[in-house]
Amino acid sequence: MDSRETYADILLPLSQPFFTFRVADELTGCIVPGDGVAVQFGARKFYQGIVWRVHDERPAKAKTIKSINRKLYAKPLLTPMQMRFWEWLSDYYICTPGDVMRAALPAAMKPEGFSEEEFSCDIYRPQQVQYIGLHPSIDSWELLHAVFEKLKRAKRLSALLLRLVEELAPNVDEDTPFPAEATMLRSRLQPDPAALTALIKKDIVRLEERLSEPGAFGDFSVSLPELTPAQQMADAAIESAFTDKEVVMLHGVTGSGKTELYMHAIARCLARGEDVLYLLPEIALTAQLIERLRACFGDRVIPYHSKCTDRRRAEIYRQAATGGGQLVVGVRAALFLPLPSPGLIVIDEEHESSFKQSDPAPRYHARDAALMLARLTGARALLGSATPSVESYLNALSGKYRLVTLIERYGGATLPRVIISDTLASVKRGERRSHFNKALLDRIAAALAAGQQAMLFQNRRGFSPYIECGACNRAPACPHCNVTLTWHKGEGRLRCHYCGYTAPPPRTCPDCGAQAFETRGFGTEKIEEELQKLFPEARIARLDRDTTRSEGAYRRIITAFERGETDILVGTQMITKGFDFPGVSLVGILNADNLLNYPDFRASERAFQLMSQVAGRAGRRETPGEVVIQTAQPQHPVIRQVAAGDYDAMARTQLAERQTFLYPPYCRLVSITLKHRDKLLLWRAAEHFSTLARPVFGDRLLGPEAPPVDRIRNEYLAGFLLKIEREKSFARARSLLAGMVAALAAEAEYKSVAVVCNVDPI
Repeated sequence: MDSRETYADILLPLSQPFFTFRVADELTGCIVPGDGVAVQFGARKFYQGIVWRVHDERPAKAKTIKSINRKLYAKPLLTPMQMRFWEWLSDYYICTPGDVMRAALPAAMKPEGFSEEEFSCDIYRPQQVQYIGLHPSIDSWELLHAVFEKLKRAKRLSALLLRLVEELAPNVDEDTPFPAEATMLRSRLQPDPAALTALIKKDIVRLEERLSEPGAFGDFSVSLPELTPAQQMADAAIESAFTDKEVVMLHGVTGSGKTELYMHAIARCLARGEDVLYLLPEIALTAQLIERLRACFGDRVIPYHSKCTDRRRAEIYRQAATGGGQLVVGVRAALFLPLPSPGLIVIDEEHESSFKQSDPAPRYHARDAALMLARLTGARALLGSATPSVESYLNALSGKYRLVTLIERYGGATLPRVIISDTLASVKRGERRSHFNKALLDRIAAALAAGQQAMLFQNRRGFSPYIECGACNRAPACPHCNVTLTWHKGEGRLRCHYCGYTAPPPRTCPDCGAQAFETRGFGTEKIEEELQKLFPEARIARLDRDTTRSEGAYRRIITAFERGETDILVGTQMITKGFDFPGVSLVGILNADNLLNYPDFRASERAFQLMSQVAGRAGRRETPGEVVIQTAQPQHPVIRQVAAGDYDAMARTQLAERQTFLYPPYCRLVSITLKHRDKLLLWRAAEHFSTLARPVFGDRLLGPEAPPVDRIRNEYLAGFLLKIEREKSFARARSLLAGMVAALAAEAEYKSVAVVCNVDPI
């Protein structure tokens, strides 16, 4: 290999395969897989790439091969384990490794530009810190004394120099070595800038810039929360299970204290010097949790999520590689941090759909990817939920995971009493006011009178799902998507929840000219307004995507409710997850039917999870809690299962149905969506794809069909669903599917048709 040219396969943050570049002679031997390098791609675009393979195989078809410009970092960006993990993600989720690179690296660590200068400006440069010491020309106590003699009249300079010497050599006696090479952090000395500049100019002191290195963690002595007898049994079961199982499923009712068990498992791992990754489904859950974890584990707790600045994310990425017993708390992107020795991965609220990345590729599920990461690194995985996904529950029942249950609430609290309020019966009796049944209104009034708090759940934001002309029933629709616009009264705008398009409400109907637009349905904004009319003295807040556009706004709402400064909190799914508010005695679920009647095979499971989770916010302390479910289907099996708190009945019912109709976990799904602005071309492409795939997959391939919303952002959609039985090779099916997608793209007529493969859609 020494006598031949050296080449490297380089990964770029593009939806493309690897590209081969020549390794310049001066870089030969210096480039290793995982290195970050600068390359020019195309006529003038510069990218940071990652070296994937170094070899001596010149590409046969290439006339000229560009060289790697330079190596960017002293240490590789990726470890061999990370590279294997990226390859698995790319293969399993049918995307390119470049797609994985775009998702995995912080923005500051994948610069690009249209010139060398532009590219160089964007390169991440690790933080530099300044150290201060004596100038090399002063190398003895005698010379130092002479300097002090010269500075007799310069009192500020003399005082600063004396402080520096006292820091560098705190105990001076006749045998003290002269601190010629000693330095200290400039920030620790906090010198007067003018005096420091003068000493530097006089060659008395020197400044050095060095790479900021993460400091070692000190000995940690944690004060872990005391466990109840039930928790102690569960903790012992978890510790025992990890001796022979890689994955433990902790199924604990809401308020049972699963977080305390996580903390004990984390402490054992950190004590061994291993790293811990703690995954949460949403940023919203991190604030409360991080405070609790920092009280125990101090500066070992490292939050990582999209609210961190680009530079901070890059610094955390670099810090993570040092290991040494870190506890990273983050959302799904935290999976990609280069922790060198992970011993435990906690996936809290493992059932949450937020763990699934929808767009762009890779469309990975963080829970499933975390389990693969644990397998690659030898870590243990702890899944936790009060309402596990039926897939995880079946794995636990079958013995693939070890199941640990916790059926008692922490601190002796009892599960809330569930009241089913029949909406239709309430209307017939004349007991319904606006969108509230009398049963709910009476309990809200009682809670307020007792100085307690209430939470109301409505799974739709905005004031009204749509507005409609009272004369001809026309509803304003998005011009870019085939969906009606949602009315946001506070903004005074109609908004599309698919593409973000907004518009003022029309003054007259464009069809009939009438001015009688009426609201239809209700969202959280309307609930908030009507509650204020019904309970004018109550302090009411709303928690949804519209009121939490910034992290500060979110924290203000949560903190005010936690302190008891808010009486009623109205919200969407955001209020169902992981919160612990001691003052909440009442939870109201306003429209359970909206959850039950969704056209999806997971609708019943999700309805049970959402209602059970939000119900679990009530009565988490001494005061017993109540939950009121408003529904027109009081006998629906899921409503009854929620009222009884019978997760096992729900799971077994759903598993039986899915086995009958061949849905997960008894098969694997891939959703295939074709997109194009030309509807006719799109459907020709869909029919052509069907002719490619049908002979191979047969009845396993369903479609093509138009989804309920068949145009988004001016692109029409056509969809297929591929079902592969568990006993068949899913890897083979994915490989065949990828070949068919490539064959469609190779057709000149259809190369502009985008094809999205979503493995394990939710």
